[in-house]
Parts: sequence; structure tokens; C-alpha cells
Amino acid sequence: MGYSRAVVKGPWCFVSGVTGYDYATMTMPEDIATQARNCFATIRWALGEGGFEMADIVRVQYTVTDAALVEALVPTLGEALGDIRPAATMVIAGLIRPEMKVEIEVTAFKG
Repeated sequence: MGYSRAVVKGPWCFVSGVTGYDYATMTMPEDIATQARNCFATIRWALGEGGFEMADIVRVQYTVTDAALVEALVPTLGEALGDIRPAATMVIAGLIRPEMKVEIEVTAFKG
């Protein structure tokens, strides 16, 4: 499978869907809020590698495995993106591993 964590094309940065692994320990936290914080840490790193920052995010898609988890997730989304206010979509769907509860994908633009 061809895959890049992020691709920069001109003023755009497309960050692939990120799940909540803690890459320092290669573990997946149990709770969705911690998984989301880990997602945003990876997204922040990927954007930085491409010369972007969190404030450049213009679009985000969340995939959540269970609608019942959304209430626990929302405060973490607000912490990361509340001041940025990107266009957003949330989908309820399965992910490829049962321990994954959220996947976050972003698009950033430097204009």
C-alpha cells in the first residue's frame, strides 16, 4: 500500500488519517480523549515537518467508532481546534483495529 503521513502540494498540506497510538511507547490508550490527544500530537509533528502549524488547518475529518464516545471526545477537540475552527466532518464507522476509537485527518493551507 502506498502511504505518506502527509503530502505537501504548494500551499496545501494533506495529513493522512491518524489514530491514537503513543509512538514513544507503541501503545494505544484505552480512552478516546487520550487517543485524540495523541492524534493531535502526531498531526502537529507532521504539519511541522511540512512547514505548517496547527493554525493552518482548514478542514478536519473525524472517524469515531461509536456515537456514544462523542461526548467524551468533544472537549479534546475543542482544546486542539477550538480557536482554529476548521470546517469539520464527523463519521461514525469502524476502524481497522478494535482498540482504535478515533482517527483524525486534516488539511492545512498556507495562503
